[in-house]
Amino acid sequence: MNSTTEKIKEEFAKRINKAMDDKNYPLRGRARVLSREFGVSDKGAGKWLKGEAIPETSKIPLLADFLGVSAEWLLNGASNAANSGNSSEVFGNVRPTGKVLREIPVLDFVQAGMWKEVAYDGLNPKGRAYTTYEGVNPKAVFSLTIDGMSMAPDFLPGDEIVVDAAKSPVPGSLVVAQETQHGTALTTFKKYRVVGVNEHGVDIIELVPLNPDYPTYNSMQIEISIIGVVVQHHREFKY
Repeated sequence: MNSTTEKIKEEFAKRINKAMDDKNYPLRGRARVLSREFGVSDKGAGKWLKGEAIPETSKIPLLADFLGVSAEWLLNGASNAANSGNSSEVFGNVRPTGKVLREIPVLDFVQAGMWKEVAYDGLNPKGRAYTTYEGVNPKAVFSLTIDGMSMAPDFLPGDEIVVDAAKSPVPGSLVVAQETQHGTALTTFKKYRVVGVNEHGVDIIELVPLNPDYPTYNSMQIEISIIGVVVQHHREFKY
């Protein structure tokens, strides 16, 4: 599991425990209170409190209401921790987004390549990540971890990208695609470029790396299938 996801879970646990502190719930028995209120197991509720899991999206507003806090604060630390009466909170050069985090699967590049070819069934993802992006079909959204330097310096190994498989690319889009050469299919992350139209009226496309030391792929030379459009880029800063 990546450290960004773990950090989100840890911060969520701190806030839910802070809200329960404010309501004078004793430390022991908190999991039982939450499990009875939200129809989950004691173990499942305990994971929320320990920073091992986050409730499903539909439970977040209910949990926030039960604790007397805002859903935005519970998820992101944004807004007041509720019932403080401080509606004039001032922010400097940042502000709360008001968006809700939701869980998406982290796939490897083989699973991503299966997304449209054989309809990846969602089983055994590499991990889980969180995003505020939804798109037209939230179930068509997944995350990949960058491997390699073909999109450097903008995208480096270890960076995470969020991909929408229901979104159609336009010239200039960053895409995840499958390119097939000599019967071997590989999944790749590149920039989408339209360079012309063939005799059948179909766009001739290129997959272009941002790093000029890597090759460009042309649909007149190899088979290219677009899997999805990259809609978010997540990077962990290491100091």
